[in-house]
Amino acid sequence: MTVEEATTAPRMKAADRRELILEAATAVFGAKSYVGTTTDEVARAAGVSQPYVVRLFGTKSKLYIAVIERAYERILGEFTRVLPGPPEERMKRMGAAYAGLLVERGMLPVIANSTALGGDPEIGPVARAGFNSIWRFVRDEAGFTKVETRDFMANGMLINAIVGLRLVGAYGTEQSVTEVLNACFPDAVGVRELMPEAGEPW
Repeated sequence: MTVEEATTAPRMKAADRRELILEAATAVFGAKSYVGTTTDEVARAAGVSQPYVVRLFGTKSKLYIAVIERAYERILGEFTRVLPGPPEERMKRMGAAYAGLLVERGMLPVIANSTALGGDPEIGPVARAGFNSIWRFVRDEAGFTKVETRDFMANGMLINAIVGLRLVGAYGTEQSVTEVLNACFPDAVGVRELMPEAGEPW
């Protein structure tokens, strides 16, 4: 949806407009972090008014909580979707599903940013619950061992760092960047197209 289309949103259902705002908030929070983002920036990205965002979500922290809850739900949804199939290929399927979340700008950086807010009295409990839900799914539903779960989660966090640092622009020219992208993504060329570069706003 373009900004021009979003400004005609009175005909949109409330749930659709809420989702529109959460998508915009995911992109902006993912690029600028919780501290660096304002509700006004989210409103402009969504093509709605700032008072409407506040009316719908209340405070910035409550908006951010809705964003990270949605992000963790998306992860669990994707993992659940790809779980059926040969058990020996589960890690590969789940890894590809996680990388596939790059199609929504900001999704993975939001997860990474939430882990730095464990001390926040409102956001911390939600971020911990989301992290714990992923660990338990990988252990209990996917059946990974403790070591496999650790390695899988660690690889996901490395992917978050790659995206958050916007390393993709140096692929093919800087050895360390090329190596880490090739190590994390079987199809580094295809995945690179989904990653934001350093000069992009989000």
